Amino acid sequence: MQEDKQPDYHPVVFRDRAAGYAFLTRSTATSDRTIEWDDGETYPVVDVEISSESHPFYTGKARTVDTEGRIAQFERRYGGGAGASSDGSDVSGGPGGGDGPGGSGGA
Repeated sequence: MQEDKQPDYHPVVFRDRAAGYAFLTRSTATSDRTIEWDDGETYPVVDVEISSESHPFYTGKARTVDTEGRIAQFERRYGGGAGASSDGSDVSGGPGGGDGPGGSGGA
């Protein structure tokens, strides 16, 4: 490894203001603000908006999307069942699938 190419990796406190939660870890993040930690040492502190203590997924407060209700609403609005016309007949053109009544497609 070349010297002076790697960033400084040092202890940093990350603080979630919304949850009132802070944790000490090692990072390359820097900050001008400091905090005195439980061990009596002073560390740089980085304030974050969301952490595992306040994130809805990790706290169990995540909203679930009602996809079945949205599909039913779409079908009510725009009609349900692909491949059927409004009179109930098949859209494909009948059993022969060709140009004429015999379905041969040619003369």
